[in-house]
Amino acid sequence: MVDRDLILRRLADLDTYLDQLAPYRAVELERYRSDWKTQRIVERTLHLAIETCMDVADHIVADRRLRVPETGGATFDILAEAGVLPAELGRSLARMVGFRNILVHDYARLDAELVLKALRTNLADFERFKDSVLKVV
Repeated sequence: MVDRDLILRRLADLDTYLDQLAPYRAVELERYRSDWKTQRIVERTLHLAIETCMDVADHIVADRRLRVPETGGATFDILAEAGVLPAELGRSLARMVGFRNILVHDYARLDAELVLKALRTNLADFERFKDSVLKVV
């Protein structure tokens, strides 16, 4: 049985991260590039938000005894196949796992424009993920 309390706590964490990111959505590219504190806040908080979604997704996949994902991104594809997430949201979140991997493992390839694009356009996907999860737990 799905641990509803665990998922609700993780979704509350996600809300916190989204609230923390909100003030930075309008940051200009040059200011972002020149302000390491803003970079650190945005990048780490995006990382935490993505990992929170990954944790929740993993929990649901395991609870429903769905096929074992071969990658972190595949977890969202599996949830889409199972009807937990809309297909395009599953694909978007799977791409965010790839972005998370760049955030965590390969700072040299981290593109400030890509970070700001994620900040400005992908936060809605986190909200949609939360809404989809709340329908099934």
